[in-house]
Amino acid sequence: MPKSVYNNIALLFFTVFLISSCKSSFEKLRTSNDPEKVFIEANKFYEKGNYMKAQILYEIVLPYYKGKKEAQDLFYKFAYTYYYLEDYMLASHYFKSYSNSFTNSPYREETLFMAAYSEYLMSPDYQLDQTQTHKAIDDFQLFVNTFPNSDRVEECNNLIDKLRQKLERKEFEEGNLYYKLGKYISAIVSLENMLKDFPETKREEDVRFLILKSSYNYAKNSIFDKKLERLEDTISKYNEFVKRFPKSKNLSKAKKIYEYSLTEINKIKNGTGYKIESLRKRS
Repeated sequence: MPKSVYNNIALLFFTVFLISSCKSSFEKLRTSNDPEKVFIEANKFYEKGNYMKAQILYEIVLPYYKGKKEAQDLFYKFAYTYYYLEDYMLASHYFKSYSNSFTNSPYREETLFMAAYSEYLMSPDYQLDQTQTHKAIDDFQLFVNTFPNSDRVEECNNLIDKLRQKLERKEFEEGNLYYKLGKYISAIVSLENMLKDFPETKREEDVRFLILKSSYNYAKNSIFDKKLERLEDTISKYNEFVKRFPKSKNLSKAKKIYEYSLTEINKIKNGTGYKIESLRKRS
């Protein structure tokens, strides 16, 4: 067998030996029943960025240091190990627990913010369930209420705005989907609720125009006995739209809806029959 092959085999065995030795060293430390040594080594792992091993060791010695002066530093770093390992759910839990447990700690403000920020990082895409988004908003608001003079308040407000924009988009897209599916009354209710929830929305013009179109198509598809009432409601929604957006890019389309609706109202009132053209393909 060539000498190079022997060298490679020897190197392989040496590598395996080193790995097994390191594992054995960590396992011995983990099971040493020496909390002070474990704490010291955990801090070393933490400083080196080996957060998984640091976390394992911190968890072992947490009960031993409970009530002692070292507990604050230990618990603070323990919470951050979850954050750095991107386990944001437990990070938020432990940051909040730290803030509630160590009320006189200089890190209380930071950890309460990090609890909310960890929730923020878990907020999903707008298309998914937004329970986590609402929770993050609540936690940021809790921070602002607890530390109103903090330098982080502006950041919290900016992050709350981003989260609310996500909620707003979700509501808008839901209303738009109802419209596309021909569920006009659901579209109207959804979009009107959006305007109540987000009165400062920049989408108001588009939302009110979509409400107007939904109202018209809902009236068009109504039974005769309901048609007059619903066409008149469409006229009312048109008046609201042009009052708010007299120079809207959709003004000409809105006027067509108004004219069609008015014509059909007059036909119904005069008993001359009616024929309403759908606007879904036109708009």
